[in-house]
Amino acid sequence: MMYSILILLVLIAVATVVILNQANFGKTATGERLERIRRSSNFKDGSFQNEHKTPVMAEDVNIFSVLVEGLFNRSKRNTPKDILPSKKVNLLTLDLGTDVLVWFGHSSYLMQIDGKKILVDPVMSGHASPFSFTVKSFSGSDVYSPDDLPEIDYLFITHDHWDHLDYQTVLKLKPKVGKVITSLGTGAHLERWGFTPEQIVEKDWNESAVLDFGFVITATPGRHFSGRGFKRNQAIWASFVLQTPTKKIFVGGDSGYDTHFAKIGAEHGPFDLALLECGQYNKAWKYIHLMPEETVQAAIDLKAKTLVPVHWAKFALAYHAWDEPIARVTKEAHRLNIPILHPMIGELVDLNDSGVQAEWWKGIN
Repeated sequence: MMYSILILLVLIAVATVVILNQANFGKTATGERLERIRRSSNFKDGSFQNEHKTPVMAEDVNIFSVLVEGLFNRSKRNTPKDILPSKKVNLLTLDLGTDVLVWFGHSSYLMQIDGKKILVDPVMSGHASPFSFTVKSFSGSDVYSPDDLPEIDYLFITHDHWDHLDYQTVLKLKPKVGKVITSLGTGAHLERWGFTPEQIVEKDWNESAVLDFGFVITATPGRHFSGRGFKRNQAIWASFVLQTPTKKIFVGGDSGYDTHFAKIGAEHGPFDLALLECGQYNKAWKYIHLMPEETVQAAIDLKAKTLVPVHWAKFALAYHAWDEPIARVTKEAHRLNIPILHPMIGELVDLNDSGVQAEWWKGIN
């Protein structure tokens, strides 16, 4: 009996090693990249750290209570029963003279600004996990594929979680991508997948780079974590300030609420547009994700003229109703008179004249 258990444990260990060495798990930093990480003021005791103490779970909860909530208290509307409505436009023929936004659901979106095409955290494989049968996208949310996307000048990857860095999508997009702008350490994954070091602009918090004439990026803090396997925080998570010749955009990534939003607003604001997460929250995870009302406050802290709430309407990563995030964030934005854009998946939004938008999620079960 003892030998059978030992053999089983060995098989499990071998299977785990084999799985974690699959290409989609990426690679941890080595060599010069690792030395750069070790020199970072944000890297301490063998991992990247948040600016303030950030437990993954709140102090008044434990893993058992979270599991119970997931099993028994999950909203019955956690995943929409209906097929989500969407629009589809020809992205290959966009007028270069227009400044537009197309949201693909969750935190994936394409912007064309001042003639440059900017893609953020694309996940178009139909799932947000290492295995295609788990964390599947909502029906109707995958109207676009990588083949539908144009040549990309700048691909932003905010951090290496599966719902932001998708191996299959990024691999298919590789021939179309000019430069990748990402957080320090994440470049190791990309190089394993065939991107060249010359393509990758990899920044620690508060580091900047000139991408082209009039296009400057600065990596700024978030309050989150990283990791595609068991070992966390070997690459940093970041938000980005994108300055173009005519606009300033805040690319939010994932973050819990903290003082960094006000600091970024004071140092880099005001912003024409702030794209901030509003979904996949839970009271147990209050330090690492924004509650919808905090999303609005973060936009205020950033001195953003317009808020675009993302990180919802594609995957059920938390236990709330699928449309609860947008209902709460729009209610708070209207209460505080904060301009907000909430396009349907695939809808083409003119950033210079967005017009009146419908609350398209209402009435969907």
